[in-house]
Order: sequence, then structure tokens, then C-alpha cells
Amino acid sequence: MSNERSQYPRTLTQRTPKVAPVNARNCDRSRRSSERGNGHVGWRRTPVMKNVDDLIESAQALAERGFSRGEIADELNVSRETASWLVERSGAAQAADAGGPAIPDDIHVDWSALGRDSARLSYVGQAMADLLSKQGEAVDLTVGIENAGVPLATVVADELDTDIAAYAPSKHQWESEGDTGDQRGSFSRNFADIRDRECYVVDDTVTSGTTMTETIEAITERGGEPVAGVVLVDKQGLDAVDGVPVYSLIRAIRVGDA
Repeated sequence: MSNERSQYPRTLTQRTPKVAPVNARNCDRSRRSSERGNGHVGWRRTPVMKNVDDLIESAQALAERGFSRGEIADELNVSRETASWLVERSGAAQAADAGGPAIPDDIHVDWSALGRDSARLSYVGQAMADLLSKQGEAVDLTVGIENAGVPLATVVADELDTDIAAYAPSKHQWESEGDTGDQRGSFSRNFADIRDRECYVVDDTVTSGTTMTETIEAITERGGEPVAGVVLVDKQGLDAVDGVPVYSLIRAIRVGDA
């Protein structure tokens, strides 16, 4: 009987035991993600920002841990001016009508539901890679802007079969108004070199366009050629920087004052 069976190809039923564990893991991961998303008490969940008070508390917690204003802006996906306002607000004991700077005109983006799950992050990265796939003919390097842009860039690089580089923008050193003038970003030595290579640029959000502009200029100064950029969310309506097209999966544009 065993000899007779060996003469035939394996049937779908016979192959199922090899496939089932993978499907089971995927189903289990989906179940866990669903339960986390519903606030199931059995799972650890990334806090969701619901209002300005939540942002103020988060800014205060980050400031107490030694984060600069620029790093807080990067972590909360807000402008540097908004980050300063949040930190100042967190230290104010007086009520809202007691004076102080007005709240900046900004949009907070919370994409932690994507970032905390590797499968979702991969899907988003694949979509971002698709936006870049028709740009350039000899692109062999993807530059991720730290911090949140690097994991997205890793997926994009894998999809488009390129090397990867990482750039730390000057805003991470920014502490107060006017600090960025003499400060410069840097490329990590732990990743690929930029010189004489065509590059894609990847970040999570565009707030003012300053960081994307800085990165593209830094690549050019280093001897690289930026071909195109892509972000998850664009809050500025940025089409291009110095002739380099910048794409986004989502555009969040304020159309009027509330």
C-alpha cells in the first residue's frame, strides 16, 4: 500500500498538515489583534490618543524621560511648534483661560494600530513600495528617516529589492525655537552608504516638509541622487521637494478653522 501511495502526488488533504500551522498562527494573530483593538483586558495595548489632554500627558511623560522637543514632535507626529506647546502646557498649573501661548494649528496622526502589528506594517509598507515602483530605473537604496520611517523603509527595501540606509534628522536635537540653525542630521554608519547611488526616501508623516527637505538635501550633499519620496500621511500637501516627487498614502489637509 505504501508503494502504491508513493506513485501519486500528494493531495490537498495530505498537504494540509504542513499548511495548517501557518494558517493557525495567522488566525491566532488576527484574533489577538482584534482583541487588542477592542481593549480586551488580557492583552497589552498601545494607548490611543483621544484628545489634547492625552497628547499633553504623553508630551510630559516624554519630556520627563529626557526627550528633546524635536524627538517629542517625531514621537507624537506633530510639528515642533506643537510639541513645544504641549510640553509648556503640561507644566502649567493654571486653567486654560489663564493665558499662555495659543494652541498651534496642527493635526495629530496616531498610526499605532499599524505600527504595533508586524503584518499590518508589512501591508502598509508594500503599498508605499507600490507608489515608488515606477520611479527610477536603477534605484538600489532606500533611505529611512528615523525613527518611525526606518521600519517602513525596511519593508519598502525588501519589496523593491534595495539596500537600506537610515538618516537621523536635525530635529532630534531641537530643544527650543531657533535651535535648528547650526545643527545637522547624520546618516547611520550601521547601514548602507549613500554616495553615487539612486535613492528612495521613506518617512511616516510630513508635517511641514522640513524633515523631508533636509533629508533630500543631505542625500545630494553626500553624493547620492534622490529619485522619489513616500510617506504614510502628508499633512502639508507636498507634491515635490527640489524636483523630487513625494507620494503619500493619505493626505490630511485642514480645509478651514473649526
